[in-house]
Amino acid sequence: MPRRAQSMAGADHARPTHPTLIYDGECGICQRAVAIAKRWDREHVLRFVPFQDQARVAQFGIALPALAAAMHLIHPDGRVFPGADALPQLLRLFPGKRWLAPLFRIPGVLPLARRIYAWIAMRRHCLVRGMEGR
Repeated sequence: MPRRAQSMAGADHARPTHPTLIYDGECGICQRAVAIAKRWDREHVLRFVPFQDQARVAQFGIALPALAAAMHLIHPDGRVFPGADALPQLLRLFPGKRWLAPLFRIPGVLPLARRIYAWIAMRRHCLVRGMEGR
């Protein structure tokens, strides 16, 4: 069964007061997705941290290979949503997009989103080549 929300086990540092999205700062697709999320985040509730910023991501206690494999949304209460599981959570943070979050409760939508996310994540460095310069 696919992994659902995890908690931040072993994080010794003070918890953040805002949700944090950890992403691949060297990935063009990830950078474009973050740019969209920043436009949608009109209330500035979300913090964005590239996983390459080791000092900032250390507080979350998530292994580097996991961070390199998928984005992670971490809520201030310690819940962690990796990859496609972060999508409905992210949508709930954006006032104009909240109506989209319940779509992920339709049977089959989240499993399909997980498969699509995994396919893109595994190929993101190859896929971005054709997008450069746009």
